[in-house]
Amino acid sequence: MNFAKLLKPEAVKVLSSTTSKKRLLMDLAELAETSYGLDASAVVEALLAREALGPTGVGHGVALPHARIAGLDEVVGQFVLLEKPVDFGSVDRQPVDIAFALFAPENAGVEHLKALALVSRTLRDTNFCAKLRANRSSTTLYTILTEAEAVKAA
Repeated sequence: MNFAKLLKPEAVKVLSSTTSKKRLLMDLAELAETSYGLDASAVVEALLAREALGPTGVGHGVALPHARIAGLDEVVGQFVLLEKPVDFGSVDRQPVDIAFALFAPENAGVEHLKALALVSRTLRDTNFCAKLRANRSSTTLYTILTEAEAVKAA
């Protein structure tokens, strides 16, 4: 499992007008529709249902919203960088400016967990997150994300 397998270049965006957690989840759903052909209303419903179980804001300005989606064949992801952080109900009460969403098939087991572990482990690195926050180009952000494993393997 790696970021190049999880992400399409068009699933990486910088958002400037997101003002709330709900709006962020809606933006993620709309991005899932345009980048993966998923139904935005089903995605936002699944994300809200998952958030009702407990917030996916993991701290240090990072959120990892995720949901299982009917009809999906493989685990897919998307990355957004927010120009203005939003309150996400994170464990450390810090606002979120980095969100990496994962969508998995309804019956996904270990692949979903491997993807979540990869993203979580990578975004725990404060230097890596600082590098992401220092860039406002979707293309550059995609490159940073997909080259992350190559740098760590070297």
